[in-house]
Amino acid sequence: MADFLFTDGRSRTLTEKFARLNWTLLLAIATLVAIGTVSLYSTADGSFHPWAEAHALRFIICAGLAITIALISPQVWMSLAAPIYIIALIALALVPWFGAEAMGAKRWIGVAGLKFQPSEIMKIGLLLALACLYQKIPADKISRPRTVALALLIIAVPVVLTLRQPDLGSAVLFAVVGLAVLFAAGVSIWYFLAGGGGVLALGPLIWSNMHAYQRQRVETFLNPEADPLGAGYHIIQSKIAFGAGGLGGRGFMRGTQSQLDFLPEKHTDFIFTMIGEEWGFMGCGLILMVFALILINLLWIGLRAKSSYARLISFGTGMVIFTYMFINMAMVTGLVPVVGVPLPFVSYGGSSMVTLMVCVGLVMSAHIHDNVRLDRSGARAVW
Repeated sequence: MADFLFTDGRSRTLTEKFARLNWTLLLAIATLVAIGTVSLYSTADGSFHPWAEAHALRFIICAGLAITIALISPQVWMSLAAPIYIIALIALALVPWFGAEAMGAKRWIGVAGLKFQPSEIMKIGLLLALACLYQKIPADKISRPRTVALALLIIAVPVVLTLRQPDLGSAVLFAVVGLAVLFAAGVSIWYFLAGGGGVLALGPLIWSNMHAYQRQRVETFLNPEADPLGAGYHIIQSKIAFGAGGLGGRGFMRGTQSQLDFLPEKHTDFIFTMIGEEWGFMGCGLILMVFALILINLLWIGLRAKSSYARLISFGTGMVIFTYMFINMAMVTGLVPVVGVPLPFVSYGGSSMVTLMVCVGLVMSAHIHDNVRLDRSGARAVW
């Protein structure tokens, strides 16, 4: 790798890099993790086991990982973009044959006694691949059909492979985040309008090719009372819990829906509902404000970025967090069909925690090393 050239004439010391870490961003994330830990403690009837302690410990480890990533130059991560994407793609392709089945879907692969979800690796690989692609493309060629087709292929392959598992939630996330990165890169709005029209025209075909349980989720979303003890049970209990919480909530560990086990998956997908019952509208509002602070920080970093790579990594990470947050909150309040999407940094789950903290580390790496300019090849730093 060629020597770096720095816009300020010198490399920053380790102390200077630590000082440039976005501590506000890390503190906001830590606040969400703390809320999640307290909620998981309540979920386990006043015990740190089995969820609360593990959740807090995972964050400490992942925070160290994010800081380590942040201290390494973006050039290193750019050089790893293609290998990470390809490895994730191969793993996704192998899931139908070697994946472990759970609840009718194969999403996990076991290696040496450890299980991992290839779709989580792909979220990192997809962001890196698209950011590196547009770092190498001149501004006047961004909207050329050949360039757009290549970017859409990078997005479409993991979407198709994930739908085969089937994992509709991750497929939607890939599509939304990928298209958001294209929009942030400056792709012409006409492509998005044409694509939107095409999706609407293919609506009946998409519906007919959905799995039976996916169609059932949509039907349940439209009329959950049709099967209150079956498919509609989750969302009905969730709405009851939110209604019971009111403005200030029932109080810590006093939620009847959650403590009496009426509310399913209360430590993962429906943890926001449990918080709404125990802490009410005020507790939910606090979580929304912390998420807003995180997204504003990521937007600020992206707007100040001096390279396409840094800008798209920042915007893309913000879009991943926003999409997770929006789908989860909309799902548990009955605004969208129920899908398996956790609430970032709050829900229990190691895979999503690692993925999101790696993305945050990549953003901070781009911010800390903003005195390193990248050329179109991405192979060396130039003025």
